[in-house]
Amino acid sequence: QVQLVESGGGLVQAGGSLRLSCAPSGRTFTTYTMGWFRQAPGKEREFVAAISAIGGSTSYADSVKGRFTISRGSAKNTVDLQMNSLQPEDTAAYYCAASFYIEPLPTTPTKYASWGQGTQVTVSS
Repeated sequence: QVQLVESGGGLVQAGGSLRLSCAPSGRTFTTYTMGWFRQAPGKEREFVAAISAIGGSTSYADSVKGRFTISRGSAKNTVDLQMNSLQPEDTAAYYCAASFYIEPLPTTPTKYASWGQGTQVTVSS
């Protein structure tokens, strides 16, 4: 399994933007499908976005489509989540995850083998 480390969370006002980044610790993850999930207090972990190993395919939850963009870094060794037009309902802990599944891009947590510790995103109204 690959160790993952997220960064970039914080506090932002509604309508603002944040960029999350996920990097591996100790090895690369260019052969994995990568995903972002989020979990608000008292709620189940939910899918946000996923990107294929080579970055050619992406998938988004309907709630973030058009506002969030998942991408692989220029060196292909990070996975970023650009979040624009943030709303209070986007407040959650955001988790990066790695999966061996290829197509279709997995959207359920059980199909991801490795997880980061999470980074908090708080959007104030």
